[in-house]
Amino acid sequence: MLSFFKKKPSLFELLPSGFVDIHSHVLPGLDDGSKNTTQSVELIQGMEKLGFSELIATPHTMTGVWENTSEDIKYSWTSLQEAQGLNIPLSYASEYLLDNAFLERMQEGDLLCLKDRMVLVELSYFQAPINLFEILFELQLKGYIPVLAHPERYAYYFSDFKVFQQLKKAGCMFQLNLMSVVGHYGPESLKMSEALLNANLIDYVGSDIHHKGHLDCFQRKVQVKNIEALKQTMAANAFFSEKA
Repeated sequence: MLSFFKKKPSLFELLPSGFVDIHSHVLPGLDDGSKNTTQSVELIQGMEKLGFSELIATPHTMTGVWENTSEDIKYSWTSLQEAQGLNIPLSYASEYLLDNAFLERMQEGDLLCLKDRMVLVELSYFQAPINLFEILFELQLKGYIPVLAHPERYAYYFSDFKVFQQLKKAGCMFQLNLMSVVGHYGPESLKMSEALLNANLIDYVGSDIHHKGHLDCFQRKVQVKNIEALKQTMAANAFFSEKA
């Protein structure tokens, strides 16, 4: 009997050839991601098996929690390069919390970028900065392009979708977490993922992988309906390839 329902693909099955991940926490000893070189190698090898071809590691930089400097991040990356068993290109940037320390870094020009002048930023999960739009404006005056990590996870915006449109108009690009589309962060983030994809507001995607449990999420079935929009944003990540 023919089924009228298409089989839902597993998340890893949608990864395009040459997929470049622009958001992960695989550098050792810097944040709530990998704790040591052994874990880093295991994570990166697991990502390679899933179909990842290039990685940009983006450890947190957050006042009072993970106060990583550019030198700290570069040192961790350099030490990892000496490990055995790494077969895919790995570069580094950071995921910056938009706080007062970030403003100081921005003024000093001490920001690690994904590519060119594109900087990965995140908001607090409790509330956005009161001066969020001013920060975004200042960033762009300095010649940076803000890429907002996981907009689908900021619950305080769920009831005010127009804020996402305002952020886009303010020059902010959006990076969707891939684990959101399998429901890893809950039904509300899944619903917002669908809404953002349907509105063509997502520019890029990222894994946001921290540990081996996150690798398992890529075996799960994709729950969003707009598969084509998801595939298009995955393909857009090719912009960040070292070969581009």
